[in-house]
Amino acid sequence: MSERPTRGRPSKIEQLPEQVRAFLNAALRDPANTQDQVLAEVNRQLADLGLPEDDQLSRSGLNRYATKMAKIGKKMQERQATANAWVAKLGEKPTGDIGKLLIQMTQTMAFDVAEAALDEEDPASLGLIKELALTVQRLEKASMDSLKREKEIRKAFAEEAANAAEKVASAAGLTRETVSTIKAEILGIA
Repeated sequence: MSERPTRGRPSKIEQLPEQVRAFLNAALRDPANTQDQVLAEVNRQLADLGLPEDDQLSRSGLNRYATKMAKIGKKMQERQATANAWVAKLGEKPTGDIGKLLIQMTQTMAFDVAEAALDEEDPASLGLIKELALTVQRLEKASMDSLKREKEIRKAFAEEAANAAEKVASAAGLTRETVSTIKAEILGIA
């Protein structure tokens, strides 16, 4: 369901004073509150601040916002559940796998958002798509940096292991050639 275009005008909710908007968001998250109760309290707070009646929220405007927030909240919960399931599954594996998973999930979310923006044929969405492209580019760079760092760590570990093996092999009386072969094998793994 796409919202009506507002020709660049911010909605009444976007124009709310920060403390009122914070209350509104918290009240909507609490299932004990009805929309009528939230609407009455928000409009009372606006009146207490001396704002004109034109700035007060309508029932339909609040309902649209609440529905939008509920959708976003549901998607976030679904994504969180998916992430938790994967992190639980990968919990015993190296952290690099979790990083790769998070990058993949973010790329998928970026694709979903870009696809939704294109479906709405909203020219303002072009900026969003540009931002998503930059995000994916940064994620790919972070992935490459992580891979490079992982290789450097493996190489450093292999060098330490090779040096330790060289000392142990030499102390055990192995020939210089055998020690060099062992060291080369260890370094070849990295």
